[in-house]
Amino acid sequence: MKSGAQAEQTAARFLQQQGLRLIQANYRCRYGEIDLILKDGDTLVFTEVRMRSSKGFGGAAASIDARKQAKLIHTAQHFLSSLSSTPPCRFDAVLMASPEGESGIEWVKNAFEL
Repeated sequence: MKSGAQAEQTAARFLQQQGLRLIQANYRCRYGEIDLILKDGDTLVFTEVRMRSSKGFGGAAASIDARKQAKLIHTAQHFLSSLSSTPPCRFDAVLMASPEGESGIEWVKNAFEL
């Protein structure tokens, strides 16, 4: 299994243990991909999973730059267009240094705004 896919599975498990419900993994459209889409109560949570073994170049959080955020927003809007009504939404990030998360998982709620 590729380490990215393993990291996404670890993140999904972690978030489900926190009480979120997985709606879809790896949502793809012509605009890009969202790693995980979950529900936190009534809120739809679009989640980007980032793994960086090194803190160089700012680590995992810094890799979600303005360009990546724009792609995620566009992709989320595409997903939302398929729903009959738009629920409250947020963008979270799950950051880890290894695919298994053994060195810790950082969950950033509201990592950026729509």
